[in-house]
Amino acid sequence: MASNRAMIKLTNKDYLFNIFNYALLTIVMIVTLYPFLNVLAISLNDSTDTVRGGIYILPREFTLNNYLEIMKYDNLVTGFVNSVLRTVIGTVLGVFAQAMVAFTLSRADFQGRKFISTFIVLTMYFSGGLIPGYMLIRDLGLMNSFWVYILPGLVSAFNIIIIRSFMDGLPFSLQESAKMDGANDFTIFYRIILPLCKPVLATICLFVAVGQWNSWFDTYLYNSMNENLTTLQYELMKILDNTSMGGNVNANQMRPNEQQTNMVSPESIKMAITMVTVIPIMLVYPFVQRFFIQGMTLGAVKQ
Repeated sequence: MASNRAMIKLTNKDYLFNIFNYALLTIVMIVTLYPFLNVLAISLNDSTDTVRGGIYILPREFTLNNYLEIMKYDNLVTGFVNSVLRTVIGTVLGVFAQAMVAFTLSRADFQGRKFISTFIVLTMYFSGGLIPGYMLIRDLGLMNSFWVYILPGLVSAFNIIIIRSFMDGLPFSLQESAKMDGANDFTIFYRIILPLCKPVLATICLFVAVGQWNSWFDTYLYNSMNENLTTLQYELMKILDNTSMGGNVNANQMRPNEQQTNMVSPESIKMAITMVTVIPIMLVYPFVQRFFIQGMTLGAVKQ
């Protein structure tokens, strides 16, 4: 017993491996964090001073004027609200719908699951294309509608396969026992399967939420003529496109009744808006991680 509790003595090779491992992870951390810190530093730096260059991870002349100027852009608040709504509604409905499809396909007593699973996989490799997709959305009456952000992407073949693979690892005897106790399929799905699938659902929830938050092309195709349905990412795309062509962003994007008091460079505005779009999704991640850890604990008692 004492020998089992004795500390293992590290050899020289172990020390060298640890040093190499820590050095490699440190390099990866620096490479990962530096772009984010650089964008943050530029967004918090004085616009006139930024033109000089030399901003790395800390602002040279700290200011919040870049963020104050962003608030004066027309449609930015509307785009932010619509992005939040589409992310929340699209994530909740999307994950629930994909989980229901995956639950049906994971049932051993469902005779058509092989055919439907094959059909779903084929949709990952073949699609109708942009023009047929646009015509379908038009014929369904989803043009200039908020639901064009939700319904077309409600089900993802890739996410269904991931959820179904996780559900296949759950013992089917749980469902059989629940049926013997009088539970119907929806009760089994809601009270037994979903709690055990929290790890994979948390992962899919993060995938769907990031996809909804970053999406802008559907706004460009279907709702670009309706300012009330614009999204934050679409507004960012317009500003980036304008600045890349050397346009005067402040003159074109500001409200007519707003008078600009502080001159800001397009680069500073671009970095500040980038931070505005990144920070909200970063704040959501810790909550998803918490449910992910809880789900791992629940899933550990499977069998």
